[in-house]
Amino acid sequence: MQSWLFLYAAIGFEVAGTVSLKFSKGMTVLVPSIMSYVLYALSLASLSFALRQIPVSVAYAIWAGFGTTAVALIGIFYFREPANTLRVMSMVLVALGVIGLNLSGARH
Repeated sequence: MQSWLFLYAAIGFEVAGTVSLKFSKGMTVLVPSIMSYVLYALSLASLSFALRQIPVSVAYAIWAGFGTTAVALIGIFYFREPANTLRVMSMVLVALGVIGLNLSGARH
């Protein structure tokens, strides 16, 4: 169970790091730039702890898939990026792919 908490933390840190990159304006604003490095480091450290118990194929797919989907949703709802059918359907496919990997028989 603790490994899954590390995985969820890794996703949260990765998403926060990516949002910090947006606020860094191409690494020209100091605080968000530093925050992005720190948050990405925390994300990778948390992911490494999660990998002690969770198979890498499952953990990485969840980390990357849910992180990507979360950032896309933040882009749509917070940064007012355009949402169209293809973008929304692609996010659904990412989520379905992660669920499929998780159900494929990997031990938890």
